[in-house]
Amino acid sequence: MEYNLKFKFEKLRIWQDSMVLGDEMDELADGFPKKEIYNLSSQIRRAADSIALNISEGSIIQSKPEFRKFMGYSIRSLAEVVTCLYKARNRKYVDEKMFKKHYNDCFKLMNSMIAFRNKI
Repeated sequence: MEYNLKFKFEKLRIWQDSMVLGDEMDELADGFPKKEIYNLSSQIRRAADSIALNISEGSIIQSKPEFRKFMGYSIRSLAEVVTCLYKARNRKYVDEKMFKKHYNDCFKLMNSMIAFRNKI
């Protein structure tokens, strides 16, 4: 089903990219050991989903300072995802190639989010 993108956040590249990242982290966490279901698996999923959620929530509010605040929350959630990636690599849940791919994606998104926040 195709939508007409009526919410302004849907047009934001950072929101679109964060939606993809959330799906990728969900899939990645599926490969973690069962013992991590309430720990690292849950944490990386919640942090990754929080990025897009905060972008959308902040964009609806009419105040620029409020939007900047929510962008800050999103950026911090992205940093949390990166830390979870390190933990997953250190615990050997992901190999170096997979770590680098997601790390680089996070780095690009972080730079885009910071540039966007600075323009608000």
